[in-house]
Formats: sequence, structure tokens, C-alpha cells
Amino acid sequence: MSALSFSKISASLNALLAAIGLLTVAALTTPDMSGQTRLILEVLLAGVWAAYVLQLIETLFMQRTREARGSALETTVDVLAVLVPMVAFLFVRGRDQSLFCAVWLLKPLRGSTFFRLLGRVLSKEARNLIGVTSIFCIVLFGAALAAYIIERDAQPDKFGSIPLAMWWAVVTLSTTGYGDEIPQSFAGRILAGLVMMSGIGIFALWAGILATGFYEEVRRQDFVRNWQLVAGVPLFQKLGSGALIEIVRALRPRVVPAGGIICRKGDAGDQMYFIVEGRVSVATPSPVELGTGSFFGEMALISGEPRSATVSAATEVSLLSLYSSDFQMLSSSSPEIADIIRRTALERRGGTPKT
Repeated sequence: MSALSFSKISASLNALLAAIGLLTVAALTTPDMSGQTRLILEVLLAGVWAAYVLQLIETLFMQRTREARGSALETTVDVLAVLVPMVAFLFVRGRDQSLFCAVWLLKPLRGSTFFRLLGRVLSKEARNLIGVTSIFCIVLFGAALAAYIIERDAQPDKFGSIPLAMWWAVVTLSTTGYGDEIPQSFAGRILAGLVMMSGIGIFALWAGILATGFYEEVRRQDFVRNWQLVAGVPLFQKLGSGALIEIVRALRPRVVPAGGIICRKGDAGDQMYFIVEGRVSVATPSPVELGTGSFFGEMALISGEPRSATVSAATEVSLLSLYSSDFQMLSSSSPEIADIIRRTALERRGGTPKT
């Protein structure tokens, strides 16, 4: 068994194991549970914990033998998932013992790319987020101060101090409105309306900053990935950076599993394909295979004719697709590439059937 075998298995089961463990923890808080049922649930918890022990051992082993490099976050989560329940078992008694297994909430996050993305977004947008948070704190304190001045005599038990009034300010700013603290005076109600509208604006700013940050980060990652794919196509390797940028924006990546149909004979064609990696099979009277660096489907863009052959993936294949509208753009910005595509199409039309 390879050193990575258990890690691969556990990576796909982390969320399931955590869900089982947390549901078991929740079930153990049920009152009047029979002793036998409680024992079964505790054995189930022990089984999940044992799986995490094996995962931790393998993580440490791989780092020691340098077969794989786990991030510090993943190692920390693995250690906490094992040590926290073990310490609770040794030093905590009673029904709260199993509650420490709630640390398994972190397990599904250990390998999540989303949280790495979130970290980069928060880091890049930190200045804007801090600015909006400062505005929130100013409005919060100002609202609590104003509510204290306006309502302290009418409701001393709820607005008798600024800290007490802050609870009302938080609830009102978030537009939650629990109703446990309500201004009674006309001025207090005007204040409440202004605070609610301010809260809507502040939360909209937070959401807008995060949405823009996510969009920019995802777009940057997509551009880098597409650049790497386009640069791997021999047809584009001699282009300058300016032309390459235009092509990166025009081409769309696509992965087709082995045996998958890419296009069918007789279908209307609105795009052609460049093979980045893998092989495709063209179903002609004498079947043809095309490999990395080749392209097909160009006749659909040049002549507008239906597909003349069915093309399927002989292996898992990574493709870049170019739509007809983008082909016109490519023809004007990189005429030499467009000429190569046209010449190849004419050669195929005179020799092997066009695709």
C-alpha cells in the first residue's frame, strides 16, 4: 500500500466522518437515553476518532519521509481532532465529555480550496473591509449614545447605560429587530429608522467588497490557468504576449472524459477545438486520431457547414474551444494563425474528411 493510500481515502471521507461524529455528539445530548444506546454511540465516536488517529499518523509519516508536503493548517487540524477528544476523555467526566468532539467541525475545512481563496480575498481587501468596519463601529457607538440620551429616563432598565443601549444598536443596525428593546419616544423611533437604514448601507458595502474581491480573484485564477493551457498549444507558442492575451480571453477550457462525445456528425458547429492534452478519435471511414497540439472542427467556422464526422475522446482530453465570433477576432488580431487554420482546413477537405 502506498504512503498516500489512506490520505486519499480519508480526504474523500473527511466530511462524512465529521458529519457522523457531530450527529453522534448531538444525539448524546438527548436526555433519558438508554445505557445501551449511549454505549453504541460512544463506540461510534471512538471509531471516528480512531480514523482520525490513522490520518494523523500518515500525515506525520509523509512529512517525515518527504513524500508529501502537508500545509501547517492541515497538520494543526489533524492534531486538534485527535488531541482535544483524548484530553477530554482523560480529564473531563460527565455528559459534557463528548462535546469536545465538536472540534471535528474543522475537519472538512482542512483541504478546502475555498477557504484559501477566502483568505486571499480578505488579505487583498483588508483595507476596505477595515474601513467599513470602522464606520460600523462609529455608527454603533453613536447610535448607542443617542439612544442612551433619548431613552434613559423612560426606560432605565434597557437604556440606562451606553453598554445596555449597544445591544439595541447592534440589533437595529443588523435590522434583526428582536423587539426586546424598543424606543418609546418619537425621537427614539426616528433614531431607530436612521440606524436601520445605515445598517443596510454598511452591510451592502461589506457584501459588495467581498463579492468584488471574489470575482477578481476567481477571474485572475482562471486567466492564469487559461494562459498555461494556451501556452502549451504549439500553434500559439510563437505569439507575442499581447496576441496571447487576446487568445486567452477568447478560448474556453473544457475537459472531456475518455469515451465522451465532443461533437456529432450532422450537428451545427459554432466552435472549433485545440487539444492541450490527450487524444481524440475522428470517426471517418478510416478512423483518425489527433493528439496534443492538434485542432479540429475548423470547417464549422470557415464554411458554416454541419459537422462531417463524430469526434470522441480516446483518452481524457483537455481542450480549448474557440467560438465563431471569437474566430473573427482572432483572424484580425493574429492573421498568421487564422491562415494556418484555413490551410489545414483546405488540406483536410481535399484529403481526409473535414470535421
